[in-house]
Amino acid sequence: MELSLATRTVGEHTVLEVGGEVDVYTAPRLRERLLELIDGGVRHVVVDLGRVDFLDSTGLGVLVGALKRLRTADGTFALVCDKEPLLKIFRITALDQVFPLHRTVEAATGTGK
Repeated sequence: MELSLATRTVGEHTVLEVGGEVDVYTAPRLRERLLELIDGGVRHVVVDLGRVDFLDSTGLGVLVGALKRLRTADGTFALVCDKEPLLKIFRITALDQVFPLHRTVEAATGTGK
C-alpha cells in the first residue's frame, strides 16, 4: 500500500496527515517530510495517524527522531491516533509514555474538544 502525506495548518501547529502503511519501505518518505517541516522552521508538529493501517518499528523510529529533533529546537510534537491496534503498539513499546497521544487533531492543537 502507498503512503500518503498531506499538511495543513491549525492555529500555530502544522498537522501532517499520514495515510496507508508506515514501514521499512515508506518510512524514509515520512522522515524526509518531517525533516523538511522542521528544517523549514516549523516548531509545533502534530502527526495525524488516523488513516494509517500499519506501523512498524522503522516508522516508530522516524517518529522518535522527529520528537527528539523538535525538543532540541524547543518545539512540540504530538500524535493523533484513535485506532486500537496502533495504540497497542505504543503501549507495548512504552512509547505512550514518550509521545503526547490525542484522539483528535482538535485535542492535540487545543482548538476544540
